[in-house]
Amino acid sequence: MRDLLTHLTNFIFPPECHVCGAPLAPHERFACTHCLGMLPRTGYHRRDLNPMEERFAGQFRFERATGHFFYTRDSALSKLIQDMKYRHFPAIGNMLGNLAASELYPTGFFSDTDVVVPVPMHFFKQAKRGYNQTHHIARGIGEATGLPVSTALRARRTHRTQTLLSREQRLENTSGIFKVTDTTPIEGKGVLLVDDVCTTGATLISAAEAIWKANPATLTIFTLGVTF
Repeated sequence: MRDLLTHLTNFIFPPECHVCGAPLAPHERFACTHCLGMLPRTGYHRRDLNPMEERFAGQFRFERATGHFFYTRDSALSKLIQDMKYRHFPAIGNMLGNLAASELYPTGFFSDTDVVVPVPMHFFKQAKRGYNQTHHIARGIGEATGLPVSTALRARRTHRTQTLLSREQRLENTSGIFKVTDTTPIEGKGVLLVDDVCTTGATLISAAEAIWKANPATLTIFTLGVTF
C-alpha cells in the first residue's frame, strides 16, 4: 500500500531536479541526468601533484588526493550540497558519492583502499541536524565499490563554522578536534578519508593527523567538491 501511495503521489506531483527544477525521470533521483552530466569534473585523479594535493604537501603523508567536482558558491554542486546539508536531503550524499566513485573506480583510484572513513560531526551537532552528510557520501562510495565504511574517527569537541575564517584561523579552529576511538578498522589498512568540500583543507589535515595515530598502511583523500 505504501509503494502504491508513493507511486500515486509521484504521478500527481512528480519529483523535480534540485538544480534545474525539471521533472525527474523514474530512474533519476534528486538531479536530472543532464545536470549531473554538466557538473564540472576536475580530473585531478589523473594528475600527479594536482592542485588539491599541493594543499596537503608537507602537511601529512598521503598516497593521492582528489576533489571530484569543481565547487563554487553559485554552482549546481553548491545547490545540491546545500540541500544535502541544510534542507534534510541526506540521500543526495549517497547519490553523489555513488556517482563519483563509479566514475573513479575504473581508474584504479581505490586500488589500495580497504576502508572508507568519513569526516565526523560532533555528537551534539549531528543530533541537531539528524545526520552526518559525509557519512552518506561515504556510504555512496561503499555502495559503488563494495568497500566497508567505518565511523572509528570521532569529533571530540565542536568547532565554530569555517565559512568566514582565514586559512590560519581554520587550522587553529580544527586543531586536535578528532580522535580514533577504535584502531581495529584502521591499523594496517588502506584508508580513504572522505569529506564533502575541500577549501583550505584545514579539517582534512586535522582528521588525517588523527588517523595516522592509528597506524594505517596508506591514506588517500577524497572530497566531492574542491574550490579553485
